[in-house]
Amino acid sequence: MAFPDITPDLQAAMPQLRGRLLANQSLAELTWFRVGGPAQLLFTPADEDDLAYFLKNLPSDLLVHVVGVGSNLIVRDGGIAGVVIRLSPRAFGETSIAGDVVSAGAAALDRRVAETAAAANLGGMEFLFGIPGTIGGALRMNAGANGRETRDVLIEAAGIARDGVRHVFTNAEMKFAYRGSGVDPSVIFTAARFRGVSDEPEAIRARMNEVQAHRETAQPIREKTGGSTFKNPPGHSAWKLIDAAGCRGLRVGGAQVSELHCNFLINTGNATGHDIEMLGETVRERVKANSGIELHWEIKRIGIP
Repeated sequence: MAFPDITPDLQAAMPQLRGRLLANQSLAELTWFRVGGPAQLLFTPADEDDLAYFLKNLPSDLLVHVVGVGSNLIVRDGGIAGVVIRLSPRAFGETSIAGDVVSAGAAALDRRVAETAAAANLGGMEFLFGIPGTIGGALRMNAGANGRETRDVLIEAAGIARDGVRHVFTNAEMKFAYRGSGVDPSVIFTAARFRGVSDEPEAIRARMNEVQAHRETAQPIREKTGGSTFKNPPGHSAWKLIDAAGCRGLRVGGAQVSELHCNFLINTGNATGHDIEMLGETVRERVKANSGIELHWEIKRIGIP
């Protein structure tokens, strides 16, 4: 479907805008699942000032979504009404070191932040090496792996609210929970600072290699997937519940529960967003019927069905 083109009106209302506006832009190639409809408007800001200017002048009735590298996301087939904002690595992807502090833009890959820390002989961030997303997503989701989470290393995060006002959030103000943050969902994170711990480079590299080895042997990282699909219920592993419910290898259309790790859904080649979401819902129903436990989505699902 095609949405009404709102770019002329926005450009007229924002003469100083420097970022790129694209109407009815396909989002499928921006997600790891490679599915989904278009964004009514895709905006790539030139920098933090440009993003603040855009948000301040954007009509309040337009919905705003943020997309990183699309590794934890299902875009529905009808597309997304309103504005999708994508922070580019060029403008928001820098990393730097000052003492034991690692600074990173929200578009920096989690993996790159781990590598930046390791190059400065700073440990504690090796878990980020195994998370296929960006720092913005890690902040929003309290991303974690291998027994550690974003909240374990974060000092503070910077973000811009829907009204264009900038904010800085301390670790406590992030209100982290398991795979979540309590910060207003409309805030767009732009940068963060993390604290590492001085360590021997060989030890840091060994832990990073261990993280990578686990991913390569236990997860379908070379498939069109979205990472872990469901949160682990308290006291349980989602993949064990899914396996016990007989869902390993289950298919809906072109979507399949991974044979390698059944908390991963994969696009076998011709899946739609509907296929993947319906497969996930089928898994949830079967797990609930088998164990009485309700699984909750970890993957974000946005857009019009």
